[in-house]
Amino acid sequence: MRKLLLLTLLSLFIGSSFAQHHDHGPELTCSKAKFYEEYFKSAQEIIQTPLLFDYDVKFYYIDIEVDNNSIYITGEVTIMAEVVAAEMDTFAVELLNNLTVDEVVYNGNALTSSHSNDEVFIFLPETLTQGELFSVNIKYHGTPPTGGFFAGVSHSTGWGKDVTWTLSEPFAARSWFPVKQVLEDKADSAWIFLTTDENNMAGSNGLLTNVETMPDNKLRYEWKSNYPIAFYLISFAVSEYQEYNIYAHPEEMEGDSILVQNFIYDSPGCLENYQSGIDNTTEMIELFSDLFSLYPFHEEKYGHCLTQLGGGMEHQTMTTIGGFNFGLVAHELGHMWFGDNITCATWSDIWINEGFATYADYLALQFIQGQSAANTEMNNIHNSVKSQPGGSTYIPPAEITYDNVWRIFDGRLSYSKGAAILHMIRYELQDDETFFQVFHDYTEMYADSVATGLDFMNVLNDVSGMDFTDFFDQWYFGEGYPTYSIEWSQNDGGMFMEITQTTSKPSSIALFTNKMAYKFFFNDGGDTTVYVHQTENVQNFTFSITNEIGLIQIDPENWVVNSNGSITTNVEEHNSPVRFTYSPNPANDKLNISFANHNNNEKQIGVYDMAGNQVLSINTLDHSITLEIAELPSATYLIQVTDGINLSSKKFIKVD
Repeated sequence: MRKLLLLTLLSLFIGSSFAQHHDHGPELTCSKAKFYEEYFKSAQEIIQTPLLFDYDVKFYYIDIEVDNNSIYITGEVTIMAEVVAAEMDTFAVELLNNLTVDEVVYNGNALTSSHSNDEVFIFLPETLTQGELFSVNIKYHGTPPTGGFFAGVSHSTGWGKDVTWTLSEPFAARSWFPVKQVLEDKADSAWIFLTTDENNMAGSNGLLTNVETMPDNKLRYEWKSNYPIAFYLISFAVSEYQEYNIYAHPEEMEGDSILVQNFIYDSPGCLENYQSGIDNTTEMIELFSDLFSLYPFHEEKYGHCLTQLGGGMEHQTMTTIGGFNFGLVAHELGHMWFGDNITCATWSDIWINEGFATYADYLALQFIQGQSAANTEMNNIHNSVKSQPGGSTYIPPAEITYDNVWRIFDGRLSYSKGAAILHMIRYELQDDETFFQVFHDYTEMYADSVATGLDFMNVLNDVSGMDFTDFFDQWYFGEGYPTYSIEWSQNDGGMFMEITQTTSKPSSIALFTNKMAYKFFFNDGGDTTVYVHQTENVQNFTFSITNEIGLIQIDPENWVVNSNGSITTNVEEHNSPVRFTYSPNPANDKLNISFANHNNNEKQIGVYDMAGNQVLSINTLDHSITLEIAELPSATYLIQVTDGINLSSKKFIKVD
């Protein structure tokens, strides 16, 4: 279906690119030109002309000259699209004012255009209607702005070689080609033709279909991709490279292979230095194809272009990368499933990209290097999350601005907490088969498209049969993490534990209700683990455990982001026949009390206000009893229970 549409659009392109040019003059700019010159005001918030949403991009054809020792760009881009508005008479794209538009061609005719506030407005000689296909060719040149990690186009030197590369995420594609920077509008396909000096090689997305000899001792590298692609994943890297290729063999391909194509500096010792790190890629592709789904771009390739980038950027089918350490290679490869095949629908949901890719790094460690290496990684992730008390993985839209890009790529929240959320979901499920089935169903449902965090939650709910709404409210949208403190004792009736939970950001989340594990180590050398969902900040639990406990460990396998408070044993009550638990706390109209020792001794229960006045009294022989407290004023009270010899006391809060 994509190929048929591409052929139709190519026929439009051929007509517009090679027909005679006619200048229609300034009259076609009409009065709208002045309006669009004033459309944007100086602001850091992200404002895009509504005209960008009048069409759906089908195809980008980028044909530009690039060099390894300069960031200067010159060439042309043809955008083929379909009208989605009822009518469209103005075609708009984004392009920084630093670049100059030389000519705009539509249906073989040259048009004048308005270029202001980093957008180009092209006034069409005819009104197009919904469903019509069209193409516009834009010739341009210029030097993009420099500086910063997200500069768009960067230049540096490594291993004695000049190198130039792009990084367009999140808003910098417009710094080097005319584009529609809307996440939900993936192009169905893209061609990236890169003309450069014959000593260079130029890498990009898709398959290298041809290397054409050009005038002036230049070569044109012709890359073509027939997979849908988000605007910011289109890329190039150019340097004096050598090519090093290996192959992955996912089980699902039944003996067929995936090309892993690597452009590495053509410098003595460079390939040898990085080769073992590069070679890890094939095993990772095979692993992720099993855990998630088959590598989504298997009909084309995966690969790397080595640059001086401080890290990596997951350009679809060919990551731009600054080195080949195990975690970085795994992270960027993980993006092929999560970020490229499925892209966040909004920058607020960058977790769909970065949290998942970070967890892919953890999974690669677990299944390839071993659980010990993975444990170290998860411990580092948790420590990162807990280095500050607040912060949400979901990014409120108001925080996403042109001058706040690092909020999107916050390492603690988007990456570490994002990965920790997936790890905790895996723990909540207690079933790896179900957990990875969620990934399979999710990648199948949203392949070649975009998704939000709630889209993933809905798939998770459907596959697991569980409801993760509260979990997402607390961990994805909420801020902070819990701290657990324990007071415990043990007698012939069992083990009694009072768990107090406080949170690091109580103004956001007062209580986390996720599953928590507590491991009891017995003095005879044995152990057991119990699991609870805490529903109150202070909650009592009774366990039928008579083996003498010597030590309690909270979250023994480090599944949940949390801190440990105090763990104390109430020695005075160790043999007390009046040990009791109660719930709820806070309480509204009823307070349920359960006694740990199942004997028939009479217990006297007294409820006192904080001034010491008794407000309620009752005697009972029962194992459990419900106190009616609806008439008590809202306040903190003390429960005292005695059998005439031993006494136990606890506080509760009465609310209306």
